[in-house]
Amino acid sequence: MTSLREVLKRAEADKVAVGHFNFSDLVAFNAIVAAARDKRLPVMVGLSEGEREFTGVRQAAGLVKAVRDEYDYPIFLNADHTHSIANAEVAAKAGFDEIIFDGSALPFEENIAQTRKAIEAIKSINPAILVEGEIGWIGASSAVFDKIPEGVGVLTTPDEAKQFVDATLVDVLAPAVGNMHGMLASMVHGDVQKRLNIARIAEIKAAVRIFMTLHGGSGTNDDDFRRAIKSGMTIVHVNTELRLAWRRGVEAGLAAEPNEVAPYKILGAAVEAVREVVSSRLELFSSR
Repeated sequence: MTSLREVLKRAEADKVAVGHFNFSDLVAFNAIVAAARDKRLPVMVGLSEGEREFTGVRQAAGLVKAVRDEYDYPIFLNADHTHSIANAEVAAKAGFDEIIFDGSALPFEENIAQTRKAIEAIKSINPAILVEGEIGWIGASSAVFDKIPEGVGVLTTPDEAKQFVDATLVDVLAPAVGNMHGMLASMVHGDVQKRLNIARIAEIKAAVRIFMTLHGGSGTNDDDFRRAIKSGMTIVHVNTELRLAWRRGVEAGLAAEPNEVAPYKILGAAVEAVREVVSSRLELFSSR
């Protein structure tokens, strides 16, 4: 099967992006796979440390392997926001395709030092795994907030990005460019959208010349997505939008069948709700 690196190279050349969607249960996983196969597009699925703890590291890897084996489908597994080298090693040994070592909460020099150690450990297990590093604070939770978390909004500079990439040799960089993890309640209601600094994305891309990831994509203006991808973002993460769709789908399923106790009869609405979000985002990210 085509490797993740090859898929990203093709996306970068075509100025499109690969959609990355988090899951922590079979509902979201099946919905993501169904949407991607329907669109005939490669897809990345990811689990944060909390999601991996709930789902199981090897269990998540087994789900992805099952889809690859049955359909020969380009689906890739990411260990999202990994904060310890020990957890990175567990994901590497389980067969993840990418690992994000997130030292963004650390002082800059310490982030560099820890990321270098993480890369050495991960690559010693499997040199083919892509390692992503993150600089700049964009929050830490795919949740719904009343106000922007403290510290969010400071942009990564091209000089910082180049220094970080040159010192760590990461495969992928996740900068702060106006993005934010989670969503404000006003974004959920459709009153406000996230806006990205497109010029800064282009400047950082020119400085680092490696793959870049846009984290915290939920609630972002559609045109900003398009322009960010054309300016250098090759992976785009969406999580909170899926969580909201999952919740609304579960509630709709329970409301429609208040006396039903069979989970698979209740959760169909949640599968469809998540699938709709993934499908629309994949279509947007792949538009030329």
